[in-house]
Amino acid sequence: MQSTYEKLEQQKGALRKKFPIKKPVIYFILIIFAIVNAYPIIWMVINSFKSEQEFATNQFGLPQELVFENYISAWNTANLGTLFTNSIFICLTATFLTVLIGAFTSYFLSRFTFKLNKVVYTFFIFGMLIPIHATLVPMFILMRNLGLLNTPVTLIFPYIAFHLPITIFILTSFMKAFPKDIEESAIMDGCGIFRIFWSIILPMSRPALATVIILNFIYNWNEFSFALVLINDPNLQTLPLGLASFAGQFTTNYGAQMAGLTMSLIPIIAFYLLLEKEIVKGMTAGAVKG
Repeated sequence: MQSTYEKLEQQKGALRKKFPIKKPVIYFILIIFAIVNAYPIIWMVINSFKSEQEFATNQFGLPQELVFENYISAWNTANLGTLFTNSIFICLTATFLTVLIGAFTSYFLSRFTFKLNKVVYTFFIFGMLIPIHATLVPMFILMRNLGLLNTPVTLIFPYIAFHLPITIFILTSFMKAFPKDIEESAIMDGCGIFRIFWSIILPMSRPALATVIILNFIYNWNEFSFALVLINDPNLQTLPLGLASFAGQFTTNYGAQMAGLTMSLIPIIAFYLLLEKEIVKGMTAGAVKG
């Protein structure tokens, strides 16, 4: 008699014969999707090495000569050093505080039972439904009354407030899947609530933490509307706001604009590659059970 493994292999073989082009079609669609998404970035990087004359005559071809002066011009003209410093400070601070507060909140919402548990969770979830840009004027008035306009911490508060809902939603859903036996064993060993959080729950949540960190960092890095409304001082501007001003003032030097945009993309790619393994672990965590 055939074993269960042999029967499964026969069924797989029958499926392959029945759908012989299924896998190549999937790969083809994925390759086309990747090309469509990657082409604008590749086009931007290629044109960042072209001179103004070559960009005007040959926008879709490879550069005949690499013009590295575009990067020097973009860095000096747009004051990218200050813009990078401001963006890195705001993004890292807002991301750290958002994830820290969100992790604490998610821990108590997912691992403890109290009367207002569902009410508090629903309150945060409703925050995801609020259109962020509809709050620009109230946020401006609030910051002006608090005396926080044009300060280094102006953008940190709205970034934390509007990213907490999605952070709590993701982390709470992830932490709810942990078995209660882990905490019971830790309590028997003498661990307190916060020790369990720091030493057990937080390390186990690394895939979800990597996901929310990247989501928060990318949004904070690219955010433009709040920076435009709340920041007027050129020395406090973030990178998207500074690049927009640069593009408006120096519209003839497209090579320098492309160079500035390319440099602004590097931190996001580096940040993603740094946390890529944790994201893959999160995606495959439930795929295999051993």
